[in-house]
Amino acid sequence: MGLRAMFKGNKAYRAHGNGNYEEAMRLYEEAMAEGLDQPRYMLSYAVLLLRDGQYAKARDLLVKIQKSPGLTPDMKAELFVDYAAAVFRLGELDKGINLLRRQHQHAPSGLVYQTLGYLLVEKYLPERRPDFDALEAEEAATREAALDAAAEAEAPEGEAEAAAPVPAEAKPSARELWAQGLAEAEAFEREAVEYDDEDAVVLDNMGQFIYRVKGDPAAAREWFDRAIALKPGQIDTLWFLSRYDLEAGETAKAVERLEKAAEGRFSPLNFADKAMIEAELQRLKG
Repeated sequence: MGLRAMFKGNKAYRAHGNGNYEEAMRLYEEAMAEGLDQPRYMLSYAVLLLRDGQYAKARDLLVKIQKSPGLTPDMKAELFVDYAAAVFRLGELDKGINLLRRQHQHAPSGLVYQTLGYLLVEKYLPERRPDFDALEAEEAATREAALDAAAEAEAPEGEAEAAAPVPAEAKPSARELWAQGLAEAEAFEREAVEYDDEDAVVLDNMGQFIYRVKGDPAAAREWFDRAIALKPGQIDTLWFLSRYDLEAGETAKAVERLEKAAEGRFSPLNFADKAMIEAELQRLKG
């Protein structure tokens, strides 16, 4: 890497830190074209790409960074989290979850608790639940066909029937696997709170799990209240608290929360994106 690329990378990093995101993006792109290979700067660039919705480009860059010399354990943890966010937005939710589960087993951290906690909320949403009846019917038909084929193969020549084959050990059904995964996800959310009960993201994840996955807004409220007390500008927490305001007929209060949320810095791991919040503000303001 040349000095020019290093200089531009450093300049971009400073612009990023100062909130000059467009300038930082331009400089990072120039630095990369000139051979930038410093993982600290490249990770910062990947974050900008994620926030800009360039998920495939961010994913490919993160794969490249993984091979960079000088990647510290903290940088590697950040890389895995960012990669999980990218593949989640590209439709590979399970891939992101599996990666972070391995990272969690290797080195638990607040960042992994935050990100994996949110992805598990997304994984177990009611609308993602499989059609168990259809799956079970398909599994039953497959088992019956396999037994018929085995019986036919084992029948002695000239005999019409053969002894029924011994059935293989039953595997858990899709319904059982979903229930097991759901229970494990909830246990992880509670483990995350035990790890750090003053992490506003972790508290919000718990609120979202109870609200969106378990369908119990009343029980979720306390978690959002705890989260907003620690981080008053947290976007998703403001969104969900605005739902309670509207239910109570306090539209002005809901609008105030949403206007504050709209000023936040959005990420791929936000439930409520900027367009969603702006559309809701427009609706409420008439």
